[in-house]
Amino acid sequence: MNRIDMLLEPVRAFLVQVGQFLPKLALAVLVVVAGWMLAKLARLAVVKGLRAINFHVLTERAGMDGFLQQGGIQRDTTWIFAALMYWLVILAALIIGFNSLGLTYVTDLLRQVVLFVPKVIVALLILAFGAYFARFICNTVIAYCRNIGIQDADLLGKFAQYAILGFVVLIALEQINVGGEIVRQSFLIILAGIVFALALAFGIGGQKWAAELLERWWPRGTKEERR
Repeated sequence: MNRIDMLLEPVRAFLVQVGQFLPKLALAVLVVVAGWMLAKLARLAVVKGLRAINFHVLTERAGMDGFLQQGGIQRDTTWIFAALMYWLVILAALIIGFNSLGLTYVTDLLRQVVLFVPKVIVALLILAFGAYFARFICNTVIAYCRNIGIQDADLLGKFAQYAILGFVVLIALEQINVGGEIVRQSFLIILAGIVFALALAFGIGGQKWAAELLERWWPRGTKEERR
């Protein structure tokens, strides 16, 4: 009898562990299913909310939606925000589910992802509003230059737009901890190189061209007017 009990002891211990694990597994599955349903509601709410405040109009005018379409993505920026919110809720539900199962190493990994998603959302917001502001500055510079008679107004407007976009992209990358100091220093080096090249063109190699360009932008009038 004792021998039989000794043989059945591992089976009994296994059944006890299964009996303790099954309620935890059922709770984890219930949490994940509830999180999935809540994620779908959150995605719908984000889409409705952003469209209610005309956020899709801002991203369209900023050029972000057109950029996505050129890259083969048939969705707009509003849908990306909604998808990020969807996966944020899903990951939160998975963290709760795995934590109830005692899988702490999985929950630690998922926490890192969950902490990264809000940074991506903030970076996209920075890009959206920054791109819209850059487009606004571009149109303002073009209108102003045309009103005061400066030629190449489109060129100056685009230069102002891309300069602002460069700084906006740097801020967005810094928000998600991509590149960091290396990207910022590289951008500053490139910008300094462009300024140095223009300075050389104006000061040494292109005096005549620079004079003609300045005359086009700020005409000094006819000879009779200068007299």
